[in-house]
Amino acid sequence: MLKNGDVVRRRRKCLDCGRRFTTYERVEKSPILVLKRDGKRERFDEVKLKEGIIKAVEKTKVSGDDVERIVSEIAGKIRQSERAEVESREIGEMVAEELKKKDKIAYIRFASVFKRFVDLDDLQKEISKL
Repeated sequence: MLKNGDVVRRRRKCLDCGRRFTTYERVEKSPILVLKRDGKRERFDEVKLKEGIIKAVEKTKVSGDDVERIVSEIAGKIRQSERAEVESREIGEMVAEELKKKDKIAYIRFASVFKRFVDLDDLQKEISKL
């Protein structure tokens, strides 16, 4: 088994000629769909998730390894849920929770987009919750 059980490598032998060969078997996974706020659906994309987190953590103390861990953790939780659809709001809440633990500024930057802050009062309310 390789890469978290996604691929199985098998050594086989041809019954006719006796030669040995290797096959690789991959698990076919159904795509996970993300239900957006506007009702549209799109495939869950780890790259898009990572890019959103990177925007929030720019010029903060959050490292690239931290971003990778957060993305991996969230993607793992989504896949383990074995649901065909997940709401974008749920993904946003998971990201916000992880960023809150890592860096308050990154959290506020992410929350300002995720929670759609309209004015300074919204921002101040969120900061006071911290």
